[in-house]
Amino acid sequence: MPVYDFTCLKCNKNFTLTLSLKEYGKDKLKCPSCGSGKVEQKPAAFFAVTSRKS
Repeated sequence: MPVYDFTCLKCNKNFTLTLSLKEYGKDKLKCPSCGSGKVEQKPAAFFAVTSRKS
């Protein structure tokens, strides 16, 4: 499942949620620290593992 990084705009806390694509699109996200619904997704770094056949 994808991992998403968020920042709460009310308390400025960063948090990470693991959500399926269905959960991400469906639910209203809330900050686990203060319960505010004013959250913003942060850009996240990722990497891809590929195999190289020589």
